[in-house]
Amino acid sequence: MSADRLHLDDHIAALEAPQGLKTVLTVIAATCARISDVVAGGALVGALGASGQINVQDEEQKKLDVITDDMLTQALLACPAIAGVASEEKDQVEPASNPAGEYLALFDPLDGSSNIDINAPVGTIVSVLKSATPTPVEADFLQTGRHQVAAVYAVYGPQTMLVLTTGDGVKGFTLSNDGQWLLTHDAITISPDTKEFAINVSNQRHWAEPVQRYLDGLLQGAEGPRGKNFNMRWVAAMVADVHRILMRGGVFLYPWDKREPNKPGKLRLMYEGNPMAFLVEQAGGKATTDGVQPILDVQPTGLHQRIPVALGSANEIDAFASA
Repeated sequence: MSADRLHLDDHIAALEAPQGLKTVLTVIAATCARISDVVAGGALVGALGASGQINVQDEEQKKLDVITDDMLTQALLACPAIAGVASEEKDQVEPASNPAGEYLALFDPLDGSSNIDINAPVGTIVSVLKSATPTPVEADFLQTGRHQVAAVYAVYGPQTMLVLTTGDGVKGFTLSNDGQWLLTHDAITISPDTKEFAINVSNQRHWAEPVQRYLDGLLQGAEGPRGKNFNMRWVAAMVADVHRILMRGGVFLYPWDKREPNKPGKLRLMYEGNPMAFLVEQAGGKATTDGVQPILDVQPTGLHQRIPVALGSANEIDAFASA
């Protein structure tokens, strides 16, 4: 199989991109392959359960949150092209001691970690930006998503897949049994129309009226205003729900919630919103905060800024915006 399919290393080597970016992508891919082994080990390697620590998001960390954060942090800070990193699990940025470092990496080391103990899909999400200085501070990371030079996620499920863009479409690679990333999805595109949606319906009563109205239309099916039946899918891990959309279309919604009215949303702009929006737009979909405002145009005000999210099949996002 490996002889017949393009290797990720060969794809990266052929990119029309600076060598530094190629090095960063190679390090990310290699670390995700190692994380896949740790996740697969689960209880056998003592990696399940809570760590007893609380992260900057005031969330209980799983053991694997800590393990994978350390793995990515150490690997990227050792990469000569990296000037600094930021993680969803840490309060502050970590500058590297690389005088030639020209890139910044921001990551959610294990998205959907609440799924770990039930053996459901989880993943790693990484955003790559150019650095204006080899000694970056927090302000240097606060660039809009349009400035991303690469976005990558790995999803750890029945197969481990790595999906990436450098601004020229989206490709997917599957991890082989001998630890090689092989091209299995050459040009990923999102169908503009769909009959699938992903949203946590149990929170419906807490959403703004337009969001509730949109969902009511979906649930009424063929007899309602939409004139067709929809199916709901919800994995409770953004990386898995977005992966499904990239593979077969759909929409993913995580709207504002009146239980915490001062918070614009739940998901993190820098670690989840921007990289996923970059991938979705590159695949022909739309990625917005409210059906209209592109996520990639949101000006960050802090490392852990939260946003509402509505992304996926373009025509369905337009229908959401007009609800």
